[in-house]
Amino acid sequence: MSAATVRPRESRDLAEAATVLTAVHESDGYPVEGVKDPEAWLSPEGLLAAWVAELDGHVVGHVAINSAQPGEEVARLWREKSGDDDSHIGVLARLFVAREARKASVGKLLMEAATAYARDKHLRLVLEVLTKDAAAIRLYERLGWQRIGKAVHTFGGKQVDAVCFVAPA
Repeated sequence: MSAATVRPRESRDLAEAATVLTAVHESDGYPVEGVKDPEAWLSPEGLLAAWVAELDGHVVGHVAINSAQPGEEVARLWREKSGDDDSHIGVLARLFVAREARKASVGKLLMEAATAYARDKHLRLVLEVLTKDAAAIRLYERLGWQRIGKAVHTFGGKQVDAVCFVAPA
């Protein structure tokens, strides 16, 4: 297996990224929403930038940064703690890695791309992760992200506990 590369997502990547997302959902239960129309879920309101990871010419991972949206708990928590306004907050989202690529540091590479973008744009990154997603929580903590609070993620009439993080300064 060759080394993974990360590059800005292009429109031609959406179908392959959606296929990977669907496979990740089937194996891991992530995401809890969005798999009925994965291409739309990968391009939400407020999308600022997105990247894909490739191995051997195939998309194996994805990450995005969105602007803070009204009612978004993680952005509210960070505003209260920091005094930042929404123009200085980026919400890291839509991070997933194909099961077969998880030993290749793909998640870390995607996080590094997003972090570099945020630094260049003077954004502080925050994210919300469901408490059930223990591997993702371990990745964020290993990369120095700090817990800033808890949230409840609501989807399809269900509510699930989540943890909110902020990127290292």
